[in-house]
Amino acid sequence: MLRAHLDGYHNRNRSEITPTKALIAIAGSLAPAQLRPAHITEAVARLTNPRYAITTRNGHTIVLRRLLRWLWDTHGAPKLDRHVPTLTPARPRNVTATRGEIDNLIDNATPALRALLILCSDLAIRSGTAIKIGPEHYNAERQTLSFTTKKDAHVTLAITGAVRDLIDGCDLSNPLPFITQKRREETYRSRMMKHPWMNVSILHKELKALRKTLGITKRIIFHDLRRSAAVATLRYTNNLRTVQSLLGHRSLQSTIWYLDHDLYPVDTETLEAIKQPHLVWKKGPRIA
Repeated sequence: MLRAHLDGYHNRNRSEITPTKALIAIAGSLAPAQLRPAHITEAVARLTNPRYAITTRNGHTIVLRRLLRWLWDTHGAPKLDRHVPTLTPARPRNVTATRGEIDNLIDNATPALRALLILCSDLAIRSGTAIKIGPEHYNAERQTLSFTTKKDAHVTLAITGAVRDLIDGCDLSNPLPFITQKRREETYRSRMMKHPWMNVSILHKELKALRKTLGITKRIIFHDLRRSAAVATLRYTNNLRTVQSLLGHRSLQSTIWYLDHDLYPVDTETLEAIKQPHLVWKKGPRIA
């Protein structure tokens, strides 16, 4: 039965859980060879429900297509992946924060919020990953942080001075994540705090309140700090591969997706130079 074949399949990656469960709910009692287009149409309807964000819906269809190809290739199911539509992904947010805005937020944040702002803005770490980073991820000798992020990608990043100061202010013998340690430090100082545990949604609310207090009208969220770091790195290095390494992307296309709103016009000097190959090679490529 299909359920037996799919049990444990979604353990490969968290992103595969929802599409796999949807297919099991619809046709779990059938043999793979009994799958029909109607089953796939029903699964697609569930996985593209408007309650999901467009990026989530797009991810669900990609996983379902991959799952169906696996069933066809290994378990004799009909080739049904063509019945899963290709959705147009949503355009990425194009909000970036200036250095002044970032510093203003960091200088006025509580210790836990400050720690998350620094990790997101200095090292371009996703907030959901940053909140889990602790002593186990820190290599004091190499001055690096090594961790697993989205889609089980492994990333090792050199730390900045601000991140080093953050780590120095934590207890490296304590296995709790750095941000949780900072939150407990706040709780120790003020027993009136409602949430001594750590949660990204709580810090999202704190960031929103802080923006309002500081009079920052731009809706800056944690992920915008990651994007800001990516844009600043590209402008400084002119190297997409460096940005890719910073963001921990397996695909360069994912990196470009972050940056394609930050295009700038080609100047006359460049247009003239490309007509003279010896000048192009002397100057070197703008983006490697």
